[in-house]
Amino acid sequence: METIFFKGTPVKTYGNVPVAGEKAPEFKLVGKDLNEISEKDFAGKRIVLNVFPSLDTAVCAASVRRFNQEAAKFKNTVVLCVSMDLPFAMSRFCTAEGIDGVTVASAFRSPEFGKDYGLTMVDGPLAGLLARAVIIIDENRNVIYYDLVSEITDEPNYDGAIYVLVND
Repeated sequence: METIFFKGTPVKTYGNVPVAGEKAPEFKLVGKDLNEISEKDFAGKRIVLNVFPSLDTAVCAASVRRFNQEAAKFKNTVVLCVSMDLPFAMSRFCTAEGIDGVTVASAFRSPEFGKDYGLTMVDGPLAGLLARAVIIIDENRNVIYYDLVSEITDEPNYDGAIYVLVND
């Protein structure tokens, strides 16, 4: 179990976030077309998991915008923006914002994603949603970076993630 904070109040998550050097758990998510997305769809590529509670918050939306700007700079890399939001809402947000450099993926059918990655909040007002985190997986499915954001209302460490992508 990890402890993060929501406006200063402690929140527990289910399990632990995989750390650098560990094998990334397999996952199945749902794309904007309602088709299944898995890590196998991105064989041979690095995967940036930008995980957050909901696109209906300013900080979550900001992270998707920022990774959309950064994503085009990195070859052999895909950015998956993951939340419990329904695929329809995620698609609508991306269309309205002109976002096309990231792939949105919903965990609404996949509670095991949040458990396997240690990101499902189990208490607090956002219980059941995913915590904010950035996890980078290399081409061999090893975690090479993780940032579990300690305060849910803060943005992730973009510079840290970008540094790993540039220097890996």
